Amino acid sequence: MVIKTATFVCSNTQISALPAPLMPEYAFIGRSNVGKSSLINMLVNQHGLAKTSQRPGKTQLINHFLINEKWYIVDLPGYGYAKVSKTSREKWEKFIRAYITKRESLQCIFVLIDSRLEPQQIDIEFCYWLGEKQIPFSLLFTKADKQGMTTTQKNVAAFKKKLGEFFEEIPATFITSAEKGNGKDDVLQFIGEVNQDFVVPTEYKKF
Repeated sequence: MVIKTATFVCSNTQISALPAPLMPEYAFIGRSNVGKSSLINMLVNQHGLAKTSQRPGKTQLINHFLINEKWYIVDLPGYGYAKVSKTSREKWEKFIRAYITKRESLQCIFVLIDSRLEPQQIDIEFCYWLGEKQIPFSLLFTKADKQGMTTTQKNVAAFKKKLGEFFEEIPATFITSAEKGNGKDDVLQFIGEVNQDFVVPTEYKKF
């Protein structure tokens, strides 16, 4: 797949304000500071499309980006660290979970995992929750350029082993680097293949 256009559409915190679910969309989520914005920018060939920040937890909105006028990338707030009040954090975490479980056009959640680290409990628990809710997801291991391939493969294998305690089948896995572009073609090919099977939700076909 070649990315020809990538356009910011909207940011919001209300399910009712989301774009009509007429096109497939793919949500990206992970612990704060996992490199989500940089990875999105790498995938779409636009350095400043998704806003990066040195302050973890800055993204607190659902951001929609229209790709090739045919599908959406959705940038979700990170989890696990944010310098906001407990009340505010709980409010948008509830909103995010509502989006994930109710969004008709959501095809896959890309869960971003820092490849430099051993399995983190918060990541494992989030994947378990997706499994319980029967939400399709894939794993994107980020920052693979920051250490040797041996370390990356060791951490990936350890994470997949942890998931194997809960899942009979491990989701699709991609090893990526925002700086070097590793994994870009594989991720976009995966999205392209899923897009081919997308069907507009029945209640929206009239539009």
